[in-house]
Amino acid sequence: MKEMSANTVLDSQRQQKHYGITSPISLACPKEIDHIYTQKLIDAMKPFGVFEDEEELNHRLVVLGKLNNLVKEWISDVSESKNLPPSVVATVGGKIFTFGSYRLGVHTKGADIDALCVAPRHVERSDFFQSFFEKLKHQDGIRNLRAVEDAFVPVIKFEFDGIEIDLVFARLAIQTISDNLDLRDDSRLRSLDIRCIRSLNGCRVTDEILHLVPNKETFRLTLRAVKLWAKRRGIYSNMLGFLGGVSWAMLVARTCQLYPNAAASTLVHKFFLVFSKWEWPNPVLLKQPEESNLNLPVWDPRVNPSDRYHLMPIITPAYPQQNSTYNVSTSTRTVMVEEFKQGLAVTDEILQGKSDWSKLLEPPNFFQKYRHYIVLTASASTEENHLEWVGLVESKIRVLVGNLERNEFITLAHVNPQSFPGSKEHHKDNNYVSMWFLGIIFRRVENAESVNIDLTYDIQSFTDTVYRQANNINMLKEGMKIEATHVKKKQLHHYLPAEILQKKKKQSLSDVSRSSGGLQSKRSSLDSSCLDSSRDTDNGTPFNSPASKSDSPSVGEMERNSAEPTAVIVEKPLSVPPAQGLSIPVIGAKIDSTVKAVSPPAVCTIPTVVGRNVIPRITTPHNPAQGQPHLNGMSNITKTVTPKRSHSPSIDGTSKRLKDIEKFIRLESTFKDPRTAEERKRKSVDAIGGESMPIPTIDTSRKKRLPSKELPDSSSPVPANNIRVIKNSIRLTLNR
Repeated sequence: MKEMSANTVLDSQRQQKHYGITSPISLACPKEIDHIYTQKLIDAMKPFGVFEDEEELNHRLVVLGKLNNLVKEWISDVSESKNLPPSVVATVGGKIFTFGSYRLGVHTKGADIDALCVAPRHVERSDFFQSFFEKLKHQDGIRNLRAVEDAFVPVIKFEFDGIEIDLVFARLAIQTISDNLDLRDDSRLRSLDIRCIRSLNGCRVTDEILHLVPNKETFRLTLRAVKLWAKRRGIYSNMLGFLGGVSWAMLVARTCQLYPNAAASTLVHKFFLVFSKWEWPNPVLLKQPEESNLNLPVWDPRVNPSDRYHLMPIITPAYPQQNSTYNVSTSTRTVMVEEFKQGLAVTDEILQGKSDWSKLLEPPNFFQKYRHYIVLTASASTEENHLEWVGLVESKIRVLVGNLERNEFITLAHVNPQSFPGSKEHHKDNNYVSMWFLGIIFRRVENAESVNIDLTYDIQSFTDTVYRQANNINMLKEGMKIEATHVKKKQLHHYLPAEILQKKKKQSLSDVSRSSGGLQSKRSSLDSSCLDSSRDTDNGTPFNSPASKSDSPSVGEMERNSAEPTAVIVEKPLSVPPAQGLSIPVIGAKIDSTVKAVSPPAVCTIPTVVGRNVIPRITTPHNPAQGQPHLNGMSNITKTVTPKRSHSPSIDGTSKRLKDIEKFIRLESTFKDPRTAEERKRKSVDAIGGESMPIPTIDTSRKKRLPSKELPDSSSPVPANNIRVIKNSIRLTLNR
């Protein structure tokens, strides 16, 4: 009897549908203990408000139903106004589709809904932003209505009966839109402009992900757990170079493909196992990329040289395939891989009964992790200006991270995604202030008594980029300022209250996501993104997390604890008044002479002190061929300040397409990091003594707008009239 039962199981496993581009690692079914651990996982997640009750879910359905009816009425009205025959007007249709976290079924309490309005060919985008916008204006229950027509993916944002909705638009090359329309059909993309393709891509990617997982309910529960973990650990932000919602969804989907019968508790553990050992930059693919004769640009490193330089490619499954993680940098990938390893260690303990799920959801102690920090401050004189300004500055923080990474003396630049309100006593002119913190690890220079590090150009280049874009989109207003200051860990108390600098065990997820939850309305028009328009903004979860246990020491903390102390001395220019524990520069102070901002030459000499000899450090334009080593020892290329993605038409006649790209990993083997702990110990630098110093920035009094209305890149000229540049350099002298 047992033999027959075993044969039945084997037969069912052989007949099971194959998911993904490789065979599964295990077809094992869950045991009773796996279900117990899964229930414990659910119980651990409940206090964080990740599950909506039936009443809230039904309210969302009612709101979407009202919106769908509004769209149909509007399309019918537009059809009549364009003199279409009554018989056509009666059948013209129109439909609302959802995508993102709501469509995946993993949205949290209070999360917004990403939606797509699909219209027939005779309805123009201008109609959507004019007549439909006016229709929404006069609709009961609509609040906070605003249109962001110049966004990468143009969107209308509003609140409908208490539910926040981001509505994008696409018109198809067909006469009527039926209720059973399937957007997964590639032919729907034919004859569409690029903005419609971007709008459709969010729905197409979301639907494709759901079609590529073996068990949707298990996938959803696992994804809820992973997203909650990522937000708690401070690595959930596509804008800042970590991963966004669609990327986390694809990683979880790949795990589900590899373990198609596993329970959610097992899948969470396997997620950390797979991606702590993944050999980046090998791409994560959910399906074999398909050929198409539509000639749209797709991610293909064999054709597009720029695609070869992506550090952590996760490829969307719907045509046209794109890399959803183009913002990832060397530092953010290093931080995420460390978190994967930490997650693996914790889930090992949990499944061995040595710990519980609450330990996995403990926030990191970012403010105890590093010895050096850069405090980035954005301030404005009014609340409206501040919301706009913070959105722009935050969308460009990854440029600052990239600049710092390319400094030969910096090993890691780790930005904390959470923003904090600034101290008004240091910003008397402006009442609205936001701060971000970047943890810095400096590289130890062998056989050198002291090394002088100048961060002036790295910071100045970042502020130039922000001001340049603010001018180009006519945003810059009086009182908008950026300030950056280098501080050491012991000086952080000048900026943050003691309870934040502590372990922060009672921090809520809504606090973690605050920096990205309330600014989406302005950011959409500012932050260029890839063709994948799947946005995940379910960040506003109103709850307080339960108290939990202390953090386990991370790799970085162990390195720092064992590093021998060294001195950091800040050389203060004579023109700067003495600092008292901290120093924040006054931007826009009255200066007699006006200095024009000049872009740095291709080769600039920055004094580097090695012992007693002064050696010029030559900074050359970034050469992609000189990449930086990956964690797996492979050489790759650091991203440029402003990623530019050049594409060629997709090639024909290839049956294998990218099958050879995803190099599958041996999970039994040990992931070897070429940068051993001993080596990294030698690189870390201790900080004792010295004072914090301001990093120079540009005065914001200029008002001239550049001729180009396009969003600028790093090659755009900096508007030079009436720009006062503070050239107080900051040098950190690292002694042995």
